[in-house]
Amino acid sequence: MFTYILRRTLLMIPTLFLISVIAFAVIDLPPGDYLTSYVAQLEAQGAVVSEEQILALQKRYALDQPAHVRYLNWIWRIVRYGDFGQSWNWNRPVRELLAERLPFTIGVSVTTLVFTYLAAIPIGIYSAVRQYSWADYIFTTAGFLGLAVPNFLLALVLMYVFYRYFGVSIGGMFSPEFRDAAWSMAKFRDLLNHLWVPIIVIGTSGTASLIRTMRGVMLDELGKDYVQTARAKGLSEIVVIVRHAAKVAVNPIISVIGWTLPQIISGEAIVAIVLNLPTTGPLLYQSLLTQDMYLAGSFIFILSALTVIGTLLSDILLAWIDPRIRFDREG
Repeated sequence: MFTYILRRTLLMIPTLFLISVIAFAVIDLPPGDYLTSYVAQLEAQGAVVSEEQILALQKRYALDQPAHVRYLNWIWRIVRYGDFGQSWNWNRPVRELLAERLPFTIGVSVTTLVFTYLAAIPIGIYSAVRQYSWADYIFTTAGFLGLAVPNFLLALVLMYVFYRYFGVSIGGMFSPEFRDAAWSMAKFRDLLNHLWVPIIVIGTSGTASLIRTMRGVMLDELGKDYVQTARAKGLSEIVVIVRHAAKVAVNPIISVIGWTLPQIISGEAIVAIVLNLPTTGPLLYQSLLTQDMYLAGSFIFILSALTVIGTLLSDILLAWIDPRIRFDREG
């Protein structure tokens, strides 16, 4: 197991390197340099930028050097100092903006992922065991609706219904009185009261897709010989379903955790704009519109790195649940 984890971890290194190159290409893509745009923006606001400030910024970001030197400087500052650069639009260090937004993004994404799997796996199993029952038809229809309805449209419908009939605004992550307040148990409880909305909205399509996948794989496993053998030995139906069929059927579901996480993050961006969530989605969208490339490139790099880490965790979890995968890849 250790050898398998070590090899999979080492394979992350070239992947992260390629991700960093692509992220830097996004930063370096616009014509000209960021310093020219930054100085022009400050001067348009009436500020005076001295020659010393310009030279200091040029030296900090190696803007007078070739592209490969700028890339190495960018990576070195991230690794050594945690410095992702300066957001020209916000006039703040990128790491401060990341520290404000990234925890909410990770929290919403992880809780949505947990909700998706906790809902999809038992529903998929029940739907397969009760094939062609009324419950199966209901879950199948709900699955088609979940895949067909865009997340942002579901968010708009929920916002309208709650405000129209209950007089409650479900936008944002906090009530107005807690939005700028210091963290406390009251603020945390208020966060939990608002968290269910983005979880349900963002997780609907993923849950519907995983239900259909789990149902299909479970139906395939229930028809195999080892399940019939287990039944012939006199094992109870619940043991046959849970300890035999479901244990194998869940493997494809676990293997796509690394792909489900980026889907949740990408779906979160539009929903976050609609629901006014303080996550990375709206900030990334705004940074692309305003060509705030250090901010956009840093978001792309970190979110892509989280996707790679999510894939690693899904592989480790899959190898732990099904040792055959670990042995096949180690052999």
